[in-house]
Parts: sequence; structure tokens; C-alpha cells
Amino acid sequence: MTVTSAELQVKGEAARRASRRLAALSTEIKNQALLNTAEALVAQQAQVLDANAADYAQARDAGLSEAMLDRMRLDEARIASIAADVRTIAGLPDPIGEVIEGRRLPNGLDLARVRVPLGVIGAIFESRPNVTIDISSLALKSGNAAILRGGKEAIRTNIALASLAQEAQAAAGVPAGALQLIEDTDRALVGELLAMKDTIDLLIPRGGAPLIEYVRDHAAMPVVAGGIGVCHTYVHRAADLEKALAVVDNAKRRRVSICNALDTVLVDRAIAGAFLPALGRRWAEAGVEMRCDPEAEAILRAAGLPATPAAPDDFGMEFLAPIAAVRVVESLDEALDHLERYGSGHSEAIVTEDYAAAERFLREVDAAALYVNASTQFTDGGQFGLGSEVGISTQKMHARGPMGLRELTSYKWIIRGTGQVRP
Repeated sequence: MTVTSAELQVKGEAARRASRRLAALSTEIKNQALLNTAEALVAQQAQVLDANAADYAQARDAGLSEAMLDRMRLDEARIASIAADVRTIAGLPDPIGEVIEGRRLPNGLDLARVRVPLGVIGAIFESRPNVTIDISSLALKSGNAAILRGGKEAIRTNIALASLAQEAQAAAGVPAGALQLIEDTDRALVGELLAMKDTIDLLIPRGGAPLIEYVRDHAAMPVVAGGIGVCHTYVHRAADLEKALAVVDNAKRRRVSICNALDTVLVDRAIAGAFLPALGRRWAEAGVEMRCDPEAEAILRAAGLPATPAAPDDFGMEFLAPIAAVRVVESLDEALDHLERYGSGHSEAIVTEDYAAAERFLREVDAAALYVNASTQFTDGGQFGLGSEVGISTQKMHARGPMGLRELTSYKWIIRGTGQVRP
């Protein structure tokens, strides 16, 4: 075993020891640690931004994509937002010890199902240094230890953030080892991390499809995978077109590099002639490339607007860029068929004033988050009132959608008796 492998085992054992104490840690200590972290983010933002600037320059020179560069970039506003999310987590109810259900059985036994931590949460992520704070904060509040492994592109930033969080936790009385950052960026360590089933109770990958698929296929412990978002907005024939224009534009352009950004617009044929030119004018000015099926292309070109013929794989593509696929559909049925074929189970939206159409969309589309007359950019732990998120699950077991405090817990049965024996 190499030195770095030995260190990984040491970190894992420290996290496991800490997890036993974290399970019984008071809410007051956890909240104080979170408030300390929020204060440290603001007080030490100069050091964090210096580290981030060095990471950003190196990543840019190495040819990292614009989407990845945007995800890793921090500024004062983003640090303030991260700190605000941490304060929100501190203000949320502590899930540990919550009685999910309780009842007395006919034999007199008192039965209760009580929420408990999972134990040790592992996370492997790319590019986004905010994940260091998001996951460590949610793990702490839910009574879990955390082992984090970020990508080499943001290693300086991750070290700076993990260090201030560790100091903030220690000052509040959080046991040592509760937050572990793997500073070695050797990819060989990922394989060893995935084998630590006796240490890590749940592993969460955050990044591109190759990373998520690799973790899912090779991890020895349970994995919650998600974050790959091929997100659609369907403009129904009964849509308010001004409302639809605002929703579609925001879903694409507010921030193009996130997993809940719009990738494909489906437009009902009955209103395509009015809606697409309006959208095309706005996106032409904003520099959004529209990759269109033949009917959408013809409508845009007839209006004197640019349109790129869509390639077969543009439908079902997560662009993470100012690009959107566009398709004209005949009906809600055709839109539903498209979503079944190309959707990733992340976030889907319909814009319509037809209640029945909206309800059918909500009933029949299979995705973690479904919207009526709203932008898919809201699929976010902070926006859902979770403070932040450890990831967005597109699976159906254990957790689905943005994962907050309760999604990092399990439960145990508590049975109190008065001497009962089973006949």
C-alpha cells in the first residue's frame, strides 16, 4: 500500500470514529459550527478568492470548457450566497431524533421509527468548489461525517474551503475527523475510495456523465447518482406566449452551465408560427444557437432568423452551453413521447393555461422535478428551502431530486416493552 493509500485509510478511520460521536452531537453545537463556517467564509474570502483565481487561471490555460470554468469560479457574490445557504441550514430543524411514526401495538409494545444519520458520506466531484461547503454543512447538520474528493482543477480552492470549515467546526466542539478532504489528486485514489465499503455508507458523485457512470459501476457501497440533466420545456398550444417566452428564456440563459438549464424546447405546432420567431429574435440577440428540426428551422428562416439544422444526437444532449435543441410537436401526446425517449429524469416543464393538460403532464412525465409555468432553473436545494444540496438525484430509491438533510438520514425502530415475550 502506498503512502497516499495509507493516508486515505487513516482519513476513513477518523471519519468513522467521528461519525459515532456526530450521531449524538447536540443541535446547538452543530448550528454553532455552521454559523462559524458562514462567518469564516466572509472573513477569509480574500484567501479563498486568491486560491480560486490561481485554480481558474490554470484550468483556463489547460483548456477547461466554459461550462466547467463557470462552475468553478467564485467571486464575492457567490461566496456570500454560499455563506447564506450555510446560515439557512443552521436555521433548519435538526432531523436527527425525529419520530417519523409511533404507535402502540395490541400486545402493549410501543413502536417508533426514529430518524438517524447514515454515518459517513463520501463525495467525488468535479470543478464546483462550493460543493465542499454544501456537502460538509449538510452532512454535519444531519449527524454524518464527510469524506470529500474534489477534482484537481479546483484543488487550491477546495483546500482553502475545507480548512476554514474544519477550523469553524473544531471551534464549536465538533469531533476531529468529521470533515476529511482528500488533497491528493492522483486518480488511482478514486478506485481505492470506491472500495471503502466498510468506511463509507453512501457515495455521491457530482460531475459529468463519465464520472457518474464510473462511480456507479465501480463503487462497492450504495451510490446516489444524478445531476445529468437533459431538461425540456414544452410550450403547449394553450400557453400564454409572453409567459412562455420568459420561462423558456430564463430556463436556458439565466445560467447555462448548470444541470437544470434547458436543453430542448418543444413547441406545439398550433402556436409555433407565433412563438418561435419571438424566441428566435431574443436568442439571436443573446447569442443562443438554436438547433432545429426541419419544421422549426423553416419557421425561423421564413422570419429571417438564424437556425441550425439539428443533428440526431442534439435531442437528448445536455449542452451546458448557449445552445438549445428545438422541435415542433403536433400535440401533448407527441411531447410526452419525446420526453419518454430523451428525458434524463431530472427536470421537465410545461407552459400552458390548460389545467387538464398540465395535470396530465404532471401525472405522466417521469422526472424528479416537474414544473407548470415555471423555469427549470429552480431545481436547486436552496430554492427548495433545503439550504443547499449534496446533489440532485435522478434515481427513484432512497432520494429523488435535490438532496438535503433528510435525504442524508436513515431510521431505526425503537421498541419499548414491559416484559412482553413472543408466544
